[in-house]
Amino acid sequence: MKKILIIGIGAGDPDYITVQAINALNRTDVFFILDKGADKEKLIALRKEICARFIRDRDYRFAEATSPEWERDAADYGSVVVDLNREKGALFERLISENLVDGECGAFLVWGDPTLYDSTIRIIQTLVATGRHDIDFDVIPGISSVQALAAKHKTTLTRVGRSVEITTGRRVVESFRRTEDFPDSADSVFVMLDADGAYKHFAEQDIDIYWGAYVGTPDEILVAGKLRDVAGDIERLRTEARAANGWIMDSYLMRRTNDNEPL
Repeated sequence: MKKILIIGIGAGDPDYITVQAINALNRTDVFFILDKGADKEKLIALRKEICARFIRDRDYRFAEATSPEWERDAADYGSVVVDLNREKGALFERLISENLVDGECGAFLVWGDPTLYDSTIRIIQTLVATGRHDIDFDVIPGISSVQALAAKHKTTLTRVGRSVEITTGRRVVESFRRTEDFPDSADSVFVMLDADGAYKHFAEQDIDIYWGAYVGTPDEILVAGKLRDVAGDIERLRTEARAANGWIMDSYLMRRTNDNEPL
């Protein structure tokens, strides 16, 4: 049997690695690395830095492959993701078949937490279900950007007796187009995977925002305040950061201003 570990490595800071994750790293023979291009070399470098820092007295190796590309602006987002995951599944199967033998342990190091907006678990589940391989797998949770951003801003995700919705920029825009108002499904809205700055739709409303890019890394940028006051700053910083790094990984928490919130 081959063992696969899906390890959450946190939102960018090696100090976010949990004891459980360290133990998992020290069980692994082969780490599967997907190369997403020169602009994202830092993501590969961080994974290798984590291995070098936390693995002790154990030989390990890396199996690398180029990650499939996908059309981010496609109208039918769901179908694009299904096709992408199908391609990734074929790639995962090849990596495991060619680089892992029975009795060995392989691992995918997932940015943040593998249970949140990541397809690695689903892809491995699909591979196991084919029955073509004798594979068992475990999932090790990590500190997500949701937790890391709230901690960096010294705030909480929820207010007393209220809820938080974790969603994507695409879904926030869809909601705004229906109601032209702040989402009413939750008191606080945490937005991830936002390519176009969905927050700008609410810049005239009485909204607080806690924004961050590259949280937990040396490139970290943080902005907080009334959305109407800082929206321009966030847009400028996003543009500058994307130009400097070739990519941006940001997220933010929005909620209606409430100066009388109970403690």
